[in-house]
Amino acid sequence: MAAELHPRSGKLIGLSNSNKTAQRNQPVQEFNHGLVLSREPLRDRDVFTVRIDKKVNSWSGSVEIGVTALDPACLDFPSSATGLKGGSWIVSGCSVLRDGRSVLEEYGRDLDQLAEGDRVGIQRSARGELHLWVNGHDCGAAASGLPTRLWAVVDLYGKCTQVTVVSCEPPSSMERDMERETVEGHEEVLPLTHNRPDKFPNNIDSGGGAVNSNSSNSDSGAGTGNTGSTNNSPAGGAGLGAVTSGMMTNDALLFHEKCGTLIKLSNNNKTAERRRPLDEFNNGVVMTNRPLRHNEMFEIRIDKLVDKWSGSIEIGVTTHNPNNLDYPATMTNLRSGTIMMSGCGILTNGKGTRREYCEFSLDELQEGDHIGLMHKASGALHFYINGIDQGVAAAQTPPMVYGVVDLYGMAVKVTIVHNHNHSDRLRRNNAIMRALSPDVGRPRPPPALSLTSDPDATDRLLFHSNCGQKAAIISEGRTALRPHATDDFNHGVVLSGRPLRSNEVFQVRIDKMVDKWAGSIEIGVTTHNPAYLQLPSTMTNLRSGTWMMTGNGVMHNGTTILDEYGHNLDRLKAGDTVGVVRKEDGSLHFFVNGVAQGPAAWNIPPSVYAVVDLYGQAAQATIMDDMADLPPLPEDSSEGPTVMSPGSPCSVAGGNSANDLRFHQLHGTNAVITNGGRTALRQNCRSEFNDAIVISNRCLRDGELFEIVIQKMVDRWSGSIEAGVTSIRPEELEFPNTMTDIDYDTWMLSGTAIMQDGNTMRNNYGCDLDSLTTGSRIGMMRSATGDLHYYINGVDQGVACTGLPPDKEVYAVIDLYGQCVQVSITSSSGPLDNSLCTSNITEKSFPIHSPVAGVAHRLHSKHGKNVVLLGEGCQAVRVGGYAHGIVFSAKELKTDELFEVKIDEVDNQWSGSLHMGLTSLAPPELPSCPMSGLSPSLTQLRAKVTWLLAGSEVRRNGVLQRQNYGASLDRLTVGNRVGVKRCSDDTMHILIDGEDMGTAATAVAKNVYAVLDLYGRVTAVSIVSSSVLEDAESIKAPYLSSDSCSDGEEDSTPVRHTEGLRSQHFTKLALVPNTIMAFLENHGKNIQLSNQNLTAARVSSYNQGLLVTAQPLPRQQLFQVIDRLNPSWTSSLSLGVIGHSPDRLNFPSTACCLKRSAWLLQRDSVFHNSLKICENYGPNLDTCPEGTVLGLLVDGNSCLHLHVNGMDQGVAAQDIPTPCYPLIDLYGQCEQVLTNNVPTVGGESGEARCQGDMEKADMVDGIKESVCWTPPPEVNPNKTCEYQALCSRFKDLLTLPDGYFNEDAKYNLCYCESCHKLRGDEAYYKRGEPPRDYALPFGWCRFALRSEPHCEVSSAFKKWHIAYHGTSVGALRRTLDHAQLLSGTTQHLFPYPLFWTLKVTFILMNRDREVPRVQLSPTMRYSGLEMFAPKVQYVFRDPRSHCCHQAQVGFQVCVRPGSYKVGPQNLGASEPLDPRFSNTEIEWITKEQGGTLLYGLLIRVE
Repeated sequence: MAAELHPRSGKLIGLSNSNKTAQRNQPVQEFNHGLVLSREPLRDRDVFTVRIDKKVNSWSGSVEIGVTALDPACLDFPSSATGLKGGSWIVSGCSVLRDGRSVLEEYGRDLDQLAEGDRVGIQRSARGELHLWVNGHDCGAAASGLPTRLWAVVDLYGKCTQVTVVSCEPPSSMERDMERETVEGHEEVLPLTHNRPDKFPNNIDSGGGAVNSNSSNSDSGAGTGNTGSTNNSPAGGAGLGAVTSGMMTNDALLFHEKCGTLIKLSNNNKTAERRRPLDEFNNGVVMTNRPLRHNEMFEIRIDKLVDKWSGSIEIGVTTHNPNNLDYPATMTNLRSGTIMMSGCGILTNGKGTRREYCEFSLDELQEGDHIGLMHKASGALHFYINGIDQGVAAAQTPPMVYGVVDLYGMAVKVTIVHNHNHSDRLRRNNAIMRALSPDVGRPRPPPALSLTSDPDATDRLLFHSNCGQKAAIISEGRTALRPHATDDFNHGVVLSGRPLRSNEVFQVRIDKMVDKWAGSIEIGVTTHNPAYLQLPSTMTNLRSGTWMMTGNGVMHNGTTILDEYGHNLDRLKAGDTVGVVRKEDGSLHFFVNGVAQGPAAWNIPPSVYAVVDLYGQAAQATIMDDMADLPPLPEDSSEGPTVMSPGSPCSVAGGNSANDLRFHQLHGTNAVITNGGRTALRQNCRSEFNDAIVISNRCLRDGELFEIVIQKMVDRWSGSIEAGVTSIRPEELEFPNTMTDIDYDTWMLSGTAIMQDGNTMRNNYGCDLDSLTTGSRIGMMRSATGDLHYYINGVDQGVACTGLPPDKEVYAVIDLYGQCVQVSITSSSGPLDNSLCTSNITEKSFPIHSPVAGVAHRLHSKHGKNVVLLGEGCQAVRVGGYAHGIVFSAKELKTDELFEVKIDEVDNQWSGSLHMGLTSLAPPELPSCPMSGLSPSLTQLRAKVTWLLAGSEVRRNGVLQRQNYGASLDRLTVGNRVGVKRCSDDTMHILIDGEDMGTAATAVAKNVYAVLDLYGRVTAVSIVSSSVLEDAESIKAPYLSSDSCSDGEEDSTPVRHTEGLRSQHFTKLALVPNTIMAFLENHGKNIQLSNQNLTAARVSSYNQGLLVTAQPLPRQQLFQVIDRLNPSWTSSLSLGVIGHSPDRLNFPSTACCLKRSAWLLQRDSVFHNSLKICENYGPNLDTCPEGTVLGLLVDGNSCLHLHVNGMDQGVAAQDIPTPCYPLIDLYGQCEQVLTNNVPTVGGESGEARCQGDMEKADMVDGIKESVCWTPPPEVNPNKTCEYQALCSRFKDLLTLPDGYFNEDAKYNLCYCESCHKLRGDEAYYKRGEPPRDYALPFGWCRFALRSEPHCEVSSAFKKWHIAYHGTSVGALRRTLDHAQLLSGTTQHLFPYPLFWTLKVTFILMNRDREVPRVQLSPTMRYSGLEMFAPKVQYVFRDPRSHCCHQAQVGFQVCVRPGSYKVGPQNLGASEPLDPRFSNTEIEWITKEQGGTLLYGLLIRVE
């Protein structure tokens, strides 16, 4: 073969020297497009070798080399070699990539470190293996199974700018002889600092000790020198590490005879044990008898532990010679030359350098676990736990180091593992290679590991004999168990004896369970052969080739890819079954009790083994090999009658529902499709910003909306999501870096620019995608006329472009670019991935069907004239026409009660479909004759307020409120389910097939009935839901009395609470006994307990303050803490629960690092296993002032609630396991907490009561108690509110006399989001005689005004109504001087210039004939508009922060009943200004002087 380069090359390459030399043009300006290939395909054993001629230092990275099956004559050259697909293997740095994806890391020499003059070659061996040659030395096999026809590839990338081909022939016999001598003679190599490892000296001077290496029988001696290995031999190759078994016995790695004072050595110095382990916890340091060689594994096995101490084994390296070392009590006391792994962190010279080095903690390891370390030739230090590489712990370590072990705390006895043949097995990279080609280069397994010798049983699925340390296989391989399940909760991994076939179901039955642990059985598949796998303690610790279902989530290589997938495995009982199957299309499905849970993952490789992890409660399982009783495997287990799998061809006739829309299985390099094709995310989102294009699995129909919701964003990049359509089929699309790079048949919206084929058509479109945030929804639709529309949060943004070809198919395209990381399709059926969703309550993806027999829900006997009720009111049938089909629920719906029906019959001769919603019309109030009392359709029902969903439109009393709410009801067919419920936040939610479509309407009245209209196509429905059997009030937290009520609502009645409900609530909760909750002795290292473990304080630093309770939290019991703050720090306390025993928990530095069965409330967000699942929940905990009472409660439905000063903030998380333990992180400002064990609710209390708790006698006028009544004290709980302080500084700048304001600052109230949530304020209250609603001024800050001490004022505070008046800064002083709103001052009414409104001009012209009026409103949403409360003319500069703000002012006033008239708003607004008040009744007008009393000055600062 000619040693030449192919004439076709990358666009920046210039060839010379008869095509033997390649040079990258513009090397300082460009770093890529330097790809060259060999002129001819490689012959077997030929080494295609190039010499590096020139390098520059402008870039990172360097030469890359490999092979490809692509013919250079017709190749479209990518920008770099890693972009080659279609059968390409590239060595880049020290990694091996196949078709652009890493398959092997830390292989051979690091190509980035090669210098000018170095030679690098590539070879395909006769056995089809890929070998890399560096300076004439073989680095070993990098890949196997290569095709026969391959071209050599060289990429002049980064620093490398010129190479020359020097040869293309097999290695010479001289080189092979040199290699053989190097291996057999243990030839020494240069230190790490040497740049040319092809030259070998006779000896090395390391620390003054000369090492003679002329003979293979040389004895290095203990501590006399460093016998290093060749630094270019891969572990597992023909290097020194692979032949150490041939060394003399005295060269073996042992413990040094000099050791800690309590250490006893045995077993020829291979075993070390600490004496008196129950009396002493330290002085157990041991070191190796000689320095570690490069790439040599130093591994120990834990033989014995004791439970008396905290902390455990520590391991690392040191430069100190054990002969000269004065051993410290613990190795972390050594302040020089020492690197140790302690817990899950790394300490250098006794100081922490990496707090969270790996997810494993040495303190959690059990007897039998292995710990190892390796000093790499590159100088990097790696630690290994049970054979799994934990990554680089230290990048640069000295060339000569000794291994050191500290038998500290619980660790008592260890033994060095001398198995020099498993260095390959310990490397994660070689484990991946075995998964790809498990039989390459391996001897045949011994007979003990064979499946069976019976030829008739070869096809039977059995468990493999190689199982976890605490597991056993019985019943001829059919049953696996943990014999001592009550002693250990892990090490119970078992695998199938052979790979699964496509569509073969592997199913096991749970035979036995224990109730001691949290968690339960886990099941999945892995590419690892059980005969060679070093089984981890739990299968989710394996970081390659593994997919597991755990709980109700799915994990891939230890990382969660689905949070809400199917039925929760932790809730299974003995006798239940679980199964797994890999289908022919590469999709992975799980079964629970024979019910398919839907696709869990795609692109699963063939030949995977089934895995069962007998974890936690699961103690024994048996393979169910009788498949006769299993239901047949569906073609696609996704929900919906016409669902297509990703990759299905576009077929308009293939289904009549939009619910089959998914993301296609073909996508960009960095994109990942999960959740059955419904969710797309960009992996490595902080290091990659593009190459994440996803496309719909089928073409869009005309008028069909494709909508996604943004679920996760990062703030690292500029730019964000891009969306559009393309006529290019997914199978024909070569996915570019960004979709705007496509130059044909593509229309995209990027920011505000509409782009066609990569060119901008128009700017400043109606929306800006770069401004969208998490939770925003984006939709796109092509109309029948070829117009492209975009929808933001359901609102049409107008025509983006026209002229889309109507005869071409178009696919929806999403580019997860820049800040946008994860999206999910909103209109598809089935489960929606809620791992990062912002809603407080997520719906389960596993549908729960109520049995039809005996359902509690019924339909009311009053209904439309064409309706007939059957089945005792459980079924409704329309018997004629297309209308008059209205039916109601028999009873009012309770809060969060779901009313759900299933469609039984449809008649396609009609258009339109079912309507559903809520109504305040009570069916008993209808006339007895059903023919005369109801409208023909629900959209015309307006006797009372009705909220409904018709198609995809939400209407209120027939008036359109929003479009494109969710999946259209017009698309439903037989079998689909539709439900409605009124949530606790006064919102209406619609559910379709169990999926919550989100908030449909707000401000829904409390006493409502479910209503539906059998309209158009839908002719019959039946009820499938049950009523709430348990009173919803009985599961709420106890109401805790507080010192005061908010806002001066001491005589106000909250709109949503009644005294009767509260009394009933107290009665039920009084039955719950209380458990005294104390803190556990095991806690963060900066925590100090006192007061019988009821008080915890952080004594130093700002973190390491984690603590948990010693007792699990009983259901329905409130656990509360009161905190103490130190303003020197930022941030504050976080709290939550963990679902496993904390006795041996290794506490990280902060709670957010807990990644196993942990739910955490931090700031105003909820986290599960360190992933955010909810935002804007409750008040911001960082703003809670000292003395705030925070509580946790898990209700009877396993839902976690947060209580702030006794106020329930709603459901924070669901599916909390039993038992669970409260967790608190004393972080930042929070330095101390005290448990507040609440006595049984309903007992006596001497605390002050809010008005809702007062007896009738307490509510009479204050005249009986005192002649002059003043409001009771009001306490603003947030004494440190920054917003209130900012408003106060603005008030000071107004220079208003202090005499106008109440001297007691406690009457001032802040209504920012945190403060009003801390107080538990309702949004609306009633005041006066007769009572009238008013809204609290959320977003404003109130400063109480001084009131005159006379009885009229006292009566006004109690009997008058509350209203608001917006005004200007210039009118404040005159208003305060007169102590009331002045009707003669038009400046107060209309602060804007006269030309803004004709009404102002009219009033000014007629002021002599008409008394000017004072405008008021019961809500600041109206009075606070800029029309009435103009912003300050000049920007307000905060004197403290020097930031600029804008401010508005207004008054809160008391208004005499009857002195004002209620009228409509005068702004011409079409949308409701306040959901509680109609636009026709939102403005109050008064002309009476003395009819108003000033109550407080309101300030809002933006």
